[in-house]
Amino acid sequence: MSSAMVDLSGSGAVGTGLGQGSGSNNNAKKTKKSRTRRGKRGRRRRNKRNTRSNKTPPPYFPPEVALKLVNPTQYRFEHLATQLKWRLQEGRGEAVYQIGVEDNGLLVGLTEADMRASLRTLKRMAEKVGADITLLRERELDYDSDRSTRKIAEVLVRKVPDDQQFLDLRVAVLGNVDSGKSTLLGVLTQGELDNGRGRARLNLFRHLHEIQTGRTSSISFEILGFNSKGEVVNYSDSRTAEEICESSSKMITFIDLAGHHKYLKTTVFGLTSYCPNFAMLMVSANTGIAGTTREHLGLAMALKVPIFIVVSKVDLCSGSTVERTVRQLERVLKQPGCNKVPMVVSNPDDAVTAAQQFTQSTCVTPIFTLSSVSGENLDLLKVFLNILPPLSNSKEQEELMQQLTEFQVDEIFSVPDVGTVVGGTLYSGTCREGDRLVVGPTDQGRFLRLKVGSIQRNRSACRVLRAGQAATLALGNFDRSLLRKGMVLVSPKMNPTICCQFEAAIILLFHAKTFRRGSQVTVHVDNVRQTATVECLQGKEELRTGEHAVVRFRFIKHPEYLRLGAKLLFREGVTKGIGHITQSEKTQHFSVHLPA
Repeated sequence: MSSAMVDLSGSGAVGTGLGQGSGSNNNAKKTKKSRTRRGKRGRRRRNKRNTRSNKTPPPYFPPEVALKLVNPTQYRFEHLATQLKWRLQEGRGEAVYQIGVEDNGLLVGLTEADMRASLRTLKRMAEKVGADITLLRERELDYDSDRSTRKIAEVLVRKVPDDQQFLDLRVAVLGNVDSGKSTLLGVLTQGELDNGRGRARLNLFRHLHEIQTGRTSSISFEILGFNSKGEVVNYSDSRTAEEICESSSKMITFIDLAGHHKYLKTTVFGLTSYCPNFAMLMVSANTGIAGTTREHLGLAMALKVPIFIVVSKVDLCSGSTVERTVRQLERVLKQPGCNKVPMVVSNPDDAVTAAQQFTQSTCVTPIFTLSSVSGENLDLLKVFLNILPPLSNSKEQEELMQQLTEFQVDEIFSVPDVGTVVGGTLYSGTCREGDRLVVGPTDQGRFLRLKVGSIQRNRSACRVLRAGQAATLALGNFDRSLLRKGMVLVSPKMNPTICCQFEAAIILLFHAKTFRRGSQVTVHVDNVRQTATVECLQGKEELRTGEHAVVRFRFIKHPEYLRLGAKLLFREGVTKGIGHITQSEKTQHFSVHLPA
């Protein structure tokens, strides 16, 4: 997120010229080569005395400088509005302005009257570019003088939704079974607290056995919106997902993953295939770190997904029990394998700071303690999600959109009166209704032609799908039996290639014995999930825990479409490893024409 650090009522930092020209001294230098060391030491001592005599200026500027632009001229106002428009574009619809802070980071501070005037100016700027402002926090500066009270403020500027181009962030929800993942999502998206017996989670379950056992076994998606003023938009005010999308400037899509070890492959598939921007690890306050908690934490870190932690069910425990769980988490996060900096969020100011530092540093890990029954500290999590900026800027997204279309197939449906529908994520390019693409590879290694029908994003109609967005595509009467998870829809211009063998640079995270030729593991690469056999280890006979190697794998069932550099995760029982694709052995493929 672009952060604008400006003082709307100031005229800029005061500069001091320190450099001096030296061109006229060239001849003098030639005649003074024989200076003694004593003379040089004397000059250094005099320079130090002169430096000490010049006291460091205070971290603010004189009032007469700071008051010049409380009421900016029309020319200055147009310049500031243009700057805001650019910052909103860079931040993909969001920007944080720090009023009373100079561009160089000096805390100037403004008087009460100047602050109100600056906020009015910022509001006029936002209205001009079609945005709203929200005051995040305001605090006073403490000066050791008789100066009047001065304040600085942080303001969130967010674009009003236009043509469904809201900012969409995906958050994977991890944690051990019975840690309260689905319950928390139900409370956030439905707008009603839980009754203590799991009522809030019933709308999230997709299968009867999930309702009967209370345990998630599949991947489900829930949405939480925020409008341009930072207010929550969920099903408490809207009847359909389409209404939520229309009213929201920012959308949080929660990917609810299974917590039971029995469904670990489903959880890994959700982390690798749906490309979450962030991960939320749920920990029950009364049980602490148990079951698959460490495993889920390790998976998120291995895939380099930024993670924040939510300690739930604090209403069931005493304060000392909650503190013990938090201390346990802090010890785990500080271990050499994690190297994280835990940050406990206890008030709105902490939530704002956590959201800003979370994406700036990969080490910071915010920790929330809340209850889905009493609602304690639930607002802090909403503040955090509201301010949470995207990881990529507009330039990176534009570069992906310039590439050829590549859509990863994660789900396949048959919808009455619509036909075959595929769900997934658009990795690169753009996709519109009527686009002609090829899908594959099939079990025979072929790509088939098809035509895209309607597009839905977050359960509402969408005209254009852009890189990084998740959606469902209607394929009409295309035969569903020809499709499977792990396929891709790509542009025919890409001339897609497939492989049965590939090489990857890996690190073996854990293995009970040794990892050698002939070992079979389940490989996860993006939306691909298939068993592969180790063909060879370059330069080594076997691999032990913690060792690196370049390994050649062979898929045992059918060829797959792989991208060079894609992250790889493999597992088999207690065996786990990570890496990235370095080379793929291309296999010839054929495209056939099918009626659209």
